[in-house]
Amino acid sequence: MKIRKEEYKKGYLILVNHSHFYTKTPESISRYSSNFPNIKLENEALVNLKKALQEIDAKDSIIPVSGYRTEKEQRKIYNTSLKENGKDYTEKFVAYPNTSEHQTGLAIDLGKNIENLDFICPSFPNCGISKKFREIAPEYGFIERYTEEKKNMTKIAKEEWHFRYVSYPHSKIITDLHFCLEEYIEYIKQFSYPTNPLKKYGYKIFFLPLQEEIELNNTQNYLISGNNEDGFILSIKEE
Repeated sequence: MKIRKEEYKKGYLILVNHSHFYTKTPESISRYSSNFPNIKLENEALVNLKKALQEIDAKDSIIPVSGYRTEKEQRKIYNTSLKENGKDYTEKFVAYPNTSEHQTGLAIDLGKNIENLDFICPSFPNCGISKKFREIAPEYGFIERYTEEKKNMTKIAKEEWHFRYVSYPHSKIITDLHFCLEEYIEYIKQFSYPTNPLKKYGYKIFFLPLQEEIELNNTQNYLISGNNEDGFILSIKEE
């Protein structure tokens, strides 16, 4: 199998933040449901989100607030917040266009189904049904992306409603290590392909630095993702 250099901007582990821009259009986006026709998410992320919500019997107690956004939509949200909420608030809670994970289709904002739910900062506390989702999310490939203790690295204030799909087992490892995605991307770089894997949850995980073209041995049950920085992360399911 051959991996082209330009594919490092694709995959479930791409890093998108204030210094890692994302300007592509996701390849596979689906509507959440007929009840929420404007909420969309990447196909695999959506399937796993619904599985997680079903496992905790969430029904209508948790609702999607915001999923995939185009660059145009992100810019409109950013500019509207600047006018209505001011610069300080906006820079804490709204990513600048092309630095938002929502443009990847891999991020979802969730809220408790309450009246007058805020679009920018929906209520999703660490108790009740929200806590149940937070606890089960890593089993289905999601991480709580922005926490108070990591805001110096993410440059985003705590957003307890914002979840990012990174795929399993990465979601479990990130949660186990209490990492943010920025830390995990750096951590994985010590596990070089093909002789020095990170072994976790039945997978061997490697980092491959950026090259013009990477050729891998043909293998089944693997997943490869770019990191939107300097290489690829390869996950091979152990037999």
